[in-house]
Amino acid sequence: MSEVRVRFAPSPTGYLHIGSLRTALYNYIYAKQQKGKFIIRVEDTDRTRIVETAIENLIDSLAWAGIEHDEGVFLDKDSNKTIQKGEYGPYIQSERLDIYKKHIDELLKKEKAYYCFCSKERIEKVRDQQKEKGETPKYDGHCKGLDDEEVQRRLAVGEQHVIRLSLPTESDISFDDAVRGTVTINTKDMDDQVLIKADGFPTYHFAVVVDDYLMEITHVVRGEEWLTSTPKHVYLFKAFGWEAPQYIHLPTVLNKDKKKLSKRQGDVAVGDFKNKGYLPEAMVNYLALVGWSPNNNQELFSIDDLIEQFSFERVSKTGGIFDIDKLNWINGQYIKSSSPERITDLAIPYLKNAGYITDADVEGRYEWIVTMVKSVQEKVSLISEIPQKVSFFFADELEFESEKAKQVLEGEQVSALCDAFINELNSIDEVDDEFTATIFKKIQKQTGVKGKSLFMPIRVMVTGQQHGPDIGGVLKVLGKENILKRVKYVKENIAQ
Repeated sequence: MSEVRVRFAPSPTGYLHIGSLRTALYNYIYAKQQKGKFIIRVEDTDRTRIVETAIENLIDSLAWAGIEHDEGVFLDKDSNKTIQKGEYGPYIQSERLDIYKKHIDELLKKEKAYYCFCSKERIEKVRDQQKEKGETPKYDGHCKGLDDEEVQRRLAVGEQHVIRLSLPTESDISFDDAVRGTVTINTKDMDDQVLIKADGFPTYHFAVVVDDYLMEITHVVRGEEWLTSTPKHVYLFKAFGWEAPQYIHLPTVLNKDKKKLSKRQGDVAVGDFKNKGYLPEAMVNYLALVGWSPNNNQELFSIDDLIEQFSFERVSKTGGIFDIDKLNWINGQYIKSSSPERITDLAIPYLKNAGYITDADVEGRYEWIVTMVKSVQEKVSLISEIPQKVSFFFADELEFESEKAKQVLEGEQVSALCDAFINELNSIDEVDDEFTATIFKKIQKQTGVKGKSLFMPIRVMVTGQQHGPDIGGVLKVLGKENILKRVKYVKENIAQ
């Protein structure tokens, strides 16, 4: 068997959609599993929809997710410009026009393609009439029978034209799909597809076939929206006398209403999820499960786990639901298991944006920031939640999360706890590990109060919350003066 070669071939028309990231991921996993090659090709033949810097953003998004390709379009780290690497280039379609010209001439000679001079108005009129009759709207083949002399005359005067695929009449075209099995479509339900547009650029349908063949792509892994176009591609391969690759069409990523995930319902761009504080390994883990299921109940997968266990046989035929709650849970698991330093580094921009820390704090009090972030690390699902979770550290006044929390401080033992706590704080210069490790035992020894009656009031008088971060970390972050201020407030205003 020849080396497995797969490709991800996006158009530079904007952000990278989360569904496209999953397509790239499945290509990458399969290539790694089969010891093959993963190629990035840019399909930019639709010149009206190109967005500047879209290629750079796309490659950045793939790099963030840890999806590394072997060949194709790359970003040069020094210049931040696109470069191309590999023996099958160019990997940008707009740079391959001479290649397409050569191959369309071959199809014209074989009479597998023909010139079409019909105006848009005529084509729209024909399709409207077909719709009225309940027929499948498609091109009626009006220019298919033009003789060479007339074609050359019209070309010579510069008449605007396209070049169309010449499909056989009422012929079944079949192909095997790794997810859906054998798919058959009759040409009576297909259009004589435009291959070369009026501007001289190839359509997706023509360029993709030529490129997949010349780049020796063995497996085409793409979204199911291309399923109905695949018979045209299969026929084009046959028209050239080439062997078609193995096709794998992936189920669509759907929202909870079982409709295609779109910008109207919320975040769909990879950059949006990155900016909200999702970890790349969590996103990769979750996306792999949107449409694919392992043969056990495992939910957390490293990329190496996925490479080992993934198979197209277990990819669903039906759309995969994008469940944000499940993604958040998975992200939370990865945050918990990450080092406090990594989570701190990711949280610093959010903390600075909230006004809680400055560049000077990062430079001079980094360990203090780590301690603060670590204290809430197990309580967050997103990095972007960290400022809200640590806000109580920066409050000028003690804020209670509820009336019930405040009532904890109305117990008869609270005044004595405050006195003992103040005594211990006044006996030290700063809150350190020894203080946090022994403070509860010392207060218990002074007051005789223990268990929940001791721990809960101390937590509430320091944080305003009945449950929350590790209290030792909280005490170290707050420091002696802030703790004293809060305990004295409780003593003077709340304790009985």
